[in-house]
Amino acid sequence: MTWIYWALWIVYGVTILSVVLVVLSENRNPVKSLAWITVLLLLPAVGLVLYFLFGRSIKNKRFISRRNRRRLKKHEQAKAFDASASGLSIENAQLVRLGQALMGAPYYEDNDAIIYDNGKDKFDRLFRDLQQAKKFIYLQYYIIEDDKIGNQLADLLIEKAQSGVNVKVIYDHLGNIKVKNKYYQRMRDAGVEVFPFFKISLRYLGGRINWRNHRKLCLIDGTVGYIGGMNVADRYIDGGKYDVWRDLHLRVTGPILRSFNHSFCYDWNFMGRPIPEDFAKVDVKPSANNLGMQLITSGPTGQWGNISLMFLKAIGNAKRTIYMQTPYFLPTEGLMRALEAAALAKIDVRIIMPRNTDSAVLRHASFSYIKDCLRAGIKIYFYEPGMLHGKVIIIDDEFTTVGSTNFDFRSFEHNFESNLFVYSREFNEKMTEIFKRDMELSTRVLPYDWDHRPRIDKMKQSVMRLLSPIL
Repeated sequence: MTWIYWALWIVYGVTILSVVLVVLSENRNPVKSLAWITVLLLLPAVGLVLYFLFGRSIKNKRFISRRNRRRLKKHEQAKAFDASASGLSIENAQLVRLGQALMGAPYYEDNDAIIYDNGKDKFDRLFRDLQQAKKFIYLQYYIIEDDKIGNQLADLLIEKAQSGVNVKVIYDHLGNIKVKNKYYQRMRDAGVEVFPFFKISLRYLGGRINWRNHRKLCLIDGTVGYIGGMNVADRYIDGGKYDVWRDLHLRVTGPILRSFNHSFCYDWNFMGRPIPEDFAKVDVKPSANNLGMQLITSGPTGQWGNISLMFLKAIGNAKRTIYMQTPYFLPTEGLMRALEAAALAKIDVRIIMPRNTDSAVLRHASFSYIKDCLRAGIKIYFYEPGMLHGKVIIIDDEFTTVGSTNFDFRSFEHNFESNLFVYSREFNEKMTEIFKRDMELSTRVLPYDWDHRPRIDKMKQSVMRLLSPIL
């Protein structure tokens, strides 16, 4: 028995040492690597479980074949970007080129977008567009609740599938873990193709639980698309446990929908499903408006962290103003320094976040960064009416981005996200108007008041900040 005892300890020690070597070989952020190594050495049993669940990297791992990548890219039909003909500023032209270098994201002109800042108007228009579908519906949401609005959506998708429309739905498995399978089965039985992204099971637990598909994207017949921060849930209409649940979503038309098509079909194939036949049939027409747009997607399999780098470049380009809304503010070191540098250079940096969020842990972690912001001259506002779930950045006069990406570690490093980058003075003015209206409903955080907040709050915020890289 003694030799078995020592053999088990040796195997255990070799396993821990091997994992430490794997962590070192990944050449991650030194702070993260050191944190994982410390946990593995001090609490080896707990650390080993946590690492396999939350610490592994899938960067540069290929889930879709090169052949299928080429097939999808072929049908984006993008023109070569001509900075001089585009009329964009030097800074925005650089940003477009960065998106192209990171992921080959085409820049499209002649698009249009309608902004929705409440769930009722957005879902009313979405349902009308779905009702008009003749060929196909591609729909992707992080969360689709089995509630009133969720069942209205299911009924409509069933109706369209039974009328011959090709309906495909992607939902995140962990995001919908509380939703009973009968909700999805009802759609499947009626001909709707419904599949979970990264389905969690004991077999794949360690390789999937930490990575979520947070995208919210819809494409109807290749003529109308939706993108933004709203999930499918009653709280976006009635506020849930809040008086208001504020968010932003866009209804988009124009050639940019080729990128919507590419994104959805990529995720569909990522799950092991064949590329939809409809993807080659998208023949979008120019819109009457002339908004320049670029769809940027990112995820844990990518090499660069596309959206975080685009944000970093956009913030660095700012000359006068940076306006931001985010439900959770847990910036990476680079993005925090970029915002501080902008504010110290006398650029007007304003951030609106909710006073009360749907997660106490994330609220305390987010608030831990406020002191640093105030010291640099960044203006912080607490949205008072309810939960502010919108994700938008508005810079100077011609740049805006709206999408699913929160300003936090999880969105930048662990989630599959999508944001629409809009290069337009007209669109920027509309978004700025919404931002300033929300600012009137918010309370500015003053340095003196923040320094004199309760000590227990300061302690909670400091502790939660330690967890921010994995929240």
